[in-house]
Amino acid sequence: MFNGFHSPIPPSDAELATQTLNEESSYRFPSFSANDAVTLGLSLRKRFRASTRHAKGKGLVISIQTIAGHTLFACTVGDLGGISGVGDVSLDSWTCLDGMIAVVRRTGHSSYYVEKGMGAMGKTPKQLGIPGDYRINGGAFPVWLENAPCCPIAVIACYSGSSADDHHLVVNSIRDYLKKMARDSNPPPPPSTSTAVPMPAPSTDRDSAMWMREPAASSLMHGRDDYSHETEHDRRDYDQ
Repeated sequence: MFNGFHSPIPPSDAELATQTLNEESSYRFPSFSANDAVTLGLSLRKRFRASTRHAKGKGLVISIQTIAGHTLFACTVGDLGGISGVGDVSLDSWTCLDGMIAVVRRTGHSSYYVEKGMGAMGKTPKQLGIPGDYRINGGAFPVWLENAPCCPIAVIACYSGSSADDHHLVVNSIRDYLKKMARDSNPPPPPSTSTAVPMPAPSTDRDSAMWMREPAASSLMHGRDDYSHETEHDRRDYDQ
């Protein structure tokens, strides 16, 4: 009997496409500004520089653009060529990135979703009539606003040559940034500053003290009240 370990079955293209579609629905922004683009771009750069892929000599190109094509952030992580002539990135990297962004502009979906959706259908870009200047490669993700479901407003994209790695780099950065935005917009409530309610001061009224010590004294109090209605003449008659 074989007792070896069974390797997990990798998810199918259909499952990956569904997962990516859920990410597009979940990771939507309450707002998106040029400052947000710069912060996200720098986060992408920092994450990649800390990765094992960068340690192995891989490079990355990053671009964040509005859906109309206005560049909000762009940078290269790595060099085109060293002394040996081998570069971390190639001259073709930006062309590939532009092709991925074009896919998002045309479909409104991430380039990874389009790639895996085509794989699930068993279709090629040529069969679907997609021109050659479109790059079907994961790494470009649409920026949707929560209150604007008509179309995405921007595209966040990076390219290092690995479809899955580039997609996860972008998605994880967006996820963490949205969590930070949520924390900043909902700060924790200030600590309670409730004051102690002062206890009532003890009563100094003689009658009140009597009521507390001798509840049965009520009859005596009523008796004294009845006598208070007698005249002096009536009391002399009673004493005789």
